[in-house]
Amino acid sequence: MQKSIEITTTQNVTIEYDLARLRERGLAWLLDLVIVLLGYFILRNLLRTIFRDVPVGDSGWAIFGILLPVLGYFLYNIFFEIWNIGQTPGKMAMGIKVVRLDGKDPEWSDVVLRAVLHLVDSLFSFSVIGAVLIKTTDKSQRLGDMAANTTVIKIQSSRFQFRLQDILSISTLENYQPVYPQVRNLSERDMIFIKMVLTRVQRYPNQAHEEVVEDLVSHLMPILDIEKRPLNRVDFLKTLLRDYIVLTR
Repeated sequence: MQKSIEITTTQNVTIEYDLARLRERGLAWLLDLVIVLLGYFILRNLLRTIFRDVPVGDSGWAIFGILLPVLGYFLYNIFFEIWNIGQTPGKMAMGIKVVRLDGKDPEWSDVVLRAVLHLVDSLFSFSVIGAVLIKTTDKSQRLGDMAANTTVIKIQSSRFQFRLQDILSISTLENYQPVYPQVRNLSERDMIFIKMVLTRVQRYPNQAHEEVVEDLVSHLMPILDIEKRPLNRVDFLKTLLRDYIVLTR
């Protein structure tokens, strides 16, 4: 079952996200681990070549061989989640990212805390602790997420996989005359976004969501070559949605 989470931003806008599944997070972790290990082997061979004439005891190389990949994995997660705002290469490949539960991007302290506890969640426990917590907690949080008040979401929501033509009980050209035929200029994804905005403003009728509707209408008017501002913004968006479905089904 797909879990979701509602995050209220600092602008008091509530946004619903699909939480990343254990499989997606696991594959992202595995890809990141492969990248770190490849980098480690390349660096180790390079150092062995550079310092081949320097006498190093077997125990020294053994300690180096253990600590370097652990340190590399630790720094790898910190660097990418700070630089790429919550995404390592593995997370980018899987279309997921780290977010804070208050709607803000993770700060460096959050990222460091997640990375430190990643050693417990993943490396030292063979991923057992992290997997169990992600699977069983309501917000799919491992120890690092709980400590940093974060979770991992899907960037591309599964809702975008459904086409508007799948919506039932919609009028046809036989019994409905479109009001804005130029709505064909919009894409299917644009219309799904409009539908999501309507859903949010109906579910959470507050000032912040009303401002989102105002901004959306202002953005759509020049695209659709509409000069007169609609009196009822919500009805206008509903009409656009109906017109699009009727004209493209």
